[in-house]
Amino acid sequence: MKLAALFRTALVLLLLALVIKPTWFTWAFAPFAPDNGAVIYERASLLSLSLSHLSLVALASTAATLVAVTLAILVTRPAGSAFLPLSRTITNMGQTFPPVAVLALAVPALGFGAGPTLVALFLYGLLPIFENAITGLSTLPPATMEAARGIGLSHRQRLLRVELPLAFPVILTGIRLSVVIALGTATIGSTVAASTLGEVIIAGLLTNNTAFVLQGGLIVGLFAVLIYDALVQLEVYLSRRLGAGSSGALASKA
Repeated sequence: MKLAALFRTALVLLLLALVIKPTWFTWAFAPFAPDNGAVIYERASLLSLSLSHLSLVALASTAATLVAVTLAILVTRPAGSAFLPLSRTITNMGQTFPPVAVLALAVPALGFGAGPTLVALFLYGLLPIFENAITGLSTLPPATMEAARGIGLSHRQRLLRVELPLAFPVILTGIRLSVVIALGTATIGSTVAASTLGEVIIAGLLTNNTAFVLQGGLIVGLFAVLIYDALVQLEVYLSRRLGAGSSGALASKA
């Protein structure tokens, strides 16, 4: 555990140094820069690009989570089960269309900037969250659900106190996957003038500067690894806390 904590700390410090003081790593990126070319990307602050990138991912992932979980709740109720095929079709559309195609279709309506990128990330993030929420809410322990009904909990109380806490670990797995996908996919937002770390990668590709490509890719990769790990730790913590809370609620009612 101590070794894992030290490794996480080292990655966090490396990431902070890359986005705040990138010039410290000139020696590492210099061999990949073209002759007489820039080594460190300086057209925009890597810190501001990182914050903008994360903001887009956070907004899109939050919206996708709210919509996907709400849909999953509706179609796992007896009254909404008939809409499951339609809901699956809708959430699958985001994965069917490539993000680049979504951007191309969204630009005429929303213009250049963050708007089309948010739409693409939102649509692309729906499916994993929706399917995991369906799985989590459809595979609840029958004995626990029977006990919840037996002690007189209403439909709303069962959902909030029992079903969602028990399904949360599975739902969070889908959220983890969706967020990691969004972190990588958000880089293409720079093709429509969104402020993301893709700007660094695209600049490197256009100028044949591998140093820029490595900088942008490394920062995005570190964000993905650290956020994924943080969500794993959050899942473990909340699973214990919410699991104990739902069990305690049933016991006190009984």
